[in-house]
Amino acid sequence: MRTTLSLDDSIDGVLRDIAKRQNVSYKEVVNEALRRGAQILAENPPQGSYKVEALTSGFQSGIDTGKLNQLVDELEAGL
Repeated sequence: MRTTLSLDDSIDGVLRDIAKRQNVSYKEVVNEALRRGAQILAENPPQGSYKVEALTSGFQSGIDTGKLNQLVDELEAGL
């Protein structure tokens, strides 16, 4: 299957070095890395749940923070 991926430069360099050292194609190295990574994730799924604590924003209740960008736009436009 043909697909397009965006890789970080650092991982691309590592994969290309492996391909060169092992004298195999870049495609083979990428497929093997993905295969091994997928197997690890399948065998060891993330555990537990995440706890997110709310952060106090400092705005008074009743202030619609979603409209702050609109206010900035209006101030910049001189309305």
